[in-house]
Amino acid sequence: MPPASILLVFVTVAVAMEVLPDAAVFGGEGKSLTLTLERTSHNGVEMSQLRDRDRVRHVRFLQQQLTGVVDFQVEGTYDPFIVGLYYTKVKLGTPPKEFYVQIDTGSDVLWVSCNSCNGCPTSSGLQIQLEFFDPTSSSTASLISCSDRRCDLGTQSSDSLCSSQNQCGYRFQYGDGSGASGFYASDLMYFDTIIGNSLASNSSAPIIFGCSTSQTGDLTKMDRAVDGIFGFGQQGFSVVSQLSSQGITPNVFSHCLKGGNGGGGILVLGQIVEPNLVYTPLVPSQPHYNLNLQSIAVNGQILPIDPAVFQTSNNRGTIIDSGTTLAYLSEEAYDPFVNAITQTVSQSVRPLVSKGIQCYLTTSSVSEIFPPASLNFAGGASMLLKPEDYLLQQNSISGAAVWCIGFQKLQGQGITILGDLVLKDKIVVYDLAGQRIGWANYNCKFLLLLFLTIYNY
Repeated sequence: MPPASILLVFVTVAVAMEVLPDAAVFGGEGKSLTLTLERTSHNGVEMSQLRDRDRVRHVRFLQQQLTGVVDFQVEGTYDPFIVGLYYTKVKLGTPPKEFYVQIDTGSDVLWVSCNSCNGCPTSSGLQIQLEFFDPTSSSTASLISCSDRRCDLGTQSSDSLCSSQNQCGYRFQYGDGSGASGFYASDLMYFDTIIGNSLASNSSAPIIFGCSTSQTGDLTKMDRAVDGIFGFGQQGFSVVSQLSSQGITPNVFSHCLKGGNGGGGILVLGQIVEPNLVYTPLVPSQPHYNLNLQSIAVNGQILPIDPAVFQTSNNRGTIIDSGTTLAYLSEEAYDPFVNAITQTVSQSVRPLVSKGIQCYLTTSSVSEIFPPASLNFAGGASMLLKPEDYLLQQNSISGAAVWCIGFQKLQGQGITILGDLVLKDKIVVYDLAGQRIGWANYNCKFLLLLFLTIYNY
């Protein structure tokens, strides 16, 4: 593996030139960059000039250290009233063709719609052009046969199928009830790389991905339709695992999903290092990114929840999933959580229930009225939640905003799912080699600014 090989995914949105908080990106052993710029804003001209000079110096230094940086443009937002998902573009085949795919850490395989697809949308409310992959139109495509040893990897990620034509196939069933089935193909994935100060276009690597011939459920709807799903799970058919096994990237990836102002964010096949990162071990031998959640606190007070509610066993436990828009708690944890928040703010807001969901009517800023919360994990790692991490603004009544609890109740399932509502505005590191996940609250526009500066320097 090259000493600093990194795969980056980030959105191209306009941001203001501001001071960068401490952060670094590692793509492998031996090379790193740490930014140590001031966080505090000063009015003096001299300090401003010094910051500008340091920014240029650090950008030049970063350009000299990076190699293998790959740019995918990421779009979308956590907000279910706007989009409710994050997606990016991948370029596949020869000649290369672009496909929009949802970023999903809750599944393993990259798949796109095939030219013979049944139930696949032909247009999208996201105002994007949908495409179909045709293996016969790519000079570098090949199908994976059932006798191919690589087909065995597919059994880790799906219900394995074998067609009458000896094609290695799959059938995925997602948590929302939607599904996709098709066959596996091998072809080139293209990307742009940065080596030192140079931008090298159309680098490529062979990968195995799915070509879906059937879609069901929400995947057939046009309002949020994309061409497929980009799975970032741990199994052998994930792009992370495939590129790592080829020595192209390390076996770690990170993301920083921007919450406000149109969303977007950064996804890195490599490690984003930030001084405030805390880590908790992954639960071993689980199909998803399962963590040991031990307790929940509101306003610094641990809630009276039986720890057994969070135990991982028999499809129970706590899962981190970027393919889920909101967040979900079991009934035994949800009720104490909502009650504690309501009791804290009852003198400052007007509580109300809308369609079975606890909401609040307020004319003040939620960050000033609502309490902080924390999810406390094994190893002493706490995920700090601002009010915006557990509330969603629904609408307004007579000039007052209606904010509702964004966490949803799961009855009788014993599962906690942390989706984009919670994961946004944080650096999240999936260290697959070390079998741990880390995070830190972070303003993702600063990382976005850093990499946009590199590309425009």
